[in-house]
Amino acid sequence: MDAVRVALLREVLAGTEWPGAARRFAGTLRRSVVPAGGNLLLVGTEQYEPWHLAAHLVDEAAWSGLPELAPTLVRHHVLPGDAPHLSVGLGRLEAARRGHTLLVVAPERPGDGLLERVHDARRAGATVLSLDGGDADLGTLAHEALSVPDGSAELDLDTVQHLVSAAAGENSLPVQRGPRRFRDRLARLADQLAAPPPSRW
Repeated sequence: MDAVRVALLREVLAGTEWPGAARRFAGTLRRSVVPAGGNLLLVGTEQYEPWHLAAHLVDEAAWSGLPELAPTLVRHHVLPGDAPHLSVGLGRLEAARRGHTLLVVAPERPGDGLLERVHDARRAGATVLSLDGGDADLGTLAHEALSVPDGSAELDLDTVQHLVSAAAGENSLPVQRGPRRFRDRLARLADQLAAPPPSRW
């Protein structure tokens, strides 16, 4: 979802809790990973792999000048021949400790194995954040949770992930590589859309 669509989504959701809740959650994420120099682990459930959120966070890391937002995607099933960035299995969670942030995305109840690993990571000092469907066990383990109950009338968990990833790159300190604020990115995108197509000659 591009910056224009996120802006339109926020306008549609104005007056609801979601834009503010997403920004608060994203602020917690930034405050956890930036001082630690990154170490963001992103994991889903066995049925749901948050590769789309991973890609958006990588984009936000580049656009905002905050490389710490780029996550390591932890997968339940790694296949031979998978690319290196898709080859990190659940064993990676066992190394999580203080200075690591574990972001769990769980539309449905996580399996007991994942919950145990998340519990162990928290006990070892990792910060646990959760985007979920309202599972009580996961909510108990998380330092910060943003829940979208199944059947929510306003939006779904995928949409909340877009709001969170977009907000994660906002409000950072200016960097010398050019304007990075959301408003600046939106203006730049609008300029690109209004520009005439490049000449073929």
